Amino acid sequence: MAILGLQGVRGGVGTTSVTAALAWSLQLLGESVLVIDACADNLLRMSFNVDFTREEGWARALLDDKDWQDAGMRYTSQLDLLPFGQLTTTERENEAAYQRLFSQFTLALQTLKEKGHYKWILLDLPHGAGTLTRQLIAQCDHILSIVNVDANCHIRLHQQGLPQNAHLLINDLRIGSQIQDDLYQVWLQSQRRLLPIVIHRDEGMAECLASKQPLGEYRSDSLAAEEILTLANWCLLNFANRAEHAGSDV
Repeated sequence: MAILGLQGVRGGVGTTSVTAALAWSLQLLGESVLVIDACADNLLRMSFNVDFTREEGWARALLDDKDWQDAGMRYTSQLDLLPFGQLTTTERENEAAYQRLFSQFTLALQTLKEKGHYKWILLDLPHGAGTLTRQLIAQCDHILSIVNVDANCHIRLHQQGLPQNAHLLINDLRIGSQIQDDLYQVWLQSQRRLLPIVIHRDEGMAECLASKQPLGEYRSDSLAAEEILTLANWCLLNFANRAEHAGSDV
């Protein structure tokens, strides 16, 4: 099995939507998947038809001294979801005070990996380098660092480090944008970790959240859905096999 983290180089690059879409595509390929929300914004659940008022999640369970496993949800026979859980305003304002408690989840993640019930565990990670985020990244076999082709991300790629096991995935590439085309050509020459797959701008990606579905379920015929499916196949060839080989060497 493989633990795959997805993290935006900055906020607003579409990481959560890509995570949900990739989880859906992997289960379409017959893979068993657990997708976990590691962001206090608690938005991943909205891509899987979870009621807006539902507060349960693994972090909420830890705060309430409950079993985090009870927060898990079945979406399809091959795809399970573990939300972050809803924090109160006071808890959000004092989130740093709960980091040691939340860090217990890294042990739970290790247990999940050892049990091997899932072929894939996908983590929707917040951007930045918070304590919990760093601990979760350390548990990941691979990281997909999500970027938009814009000046903001271009600057960040030069002034902030990426995890050692990170690969750059372009999301929301716009056909006909001169600035994006120029930056993309620069990245092709300078960014050695750039994946050979890009996700083009697609209204289906914006609409699927409004419909509370992963992209591939909402619009399987869309360009972005086809590209995410290609990404899922690429991950199978390049990540799953390596994880299995690494395990056989132990």
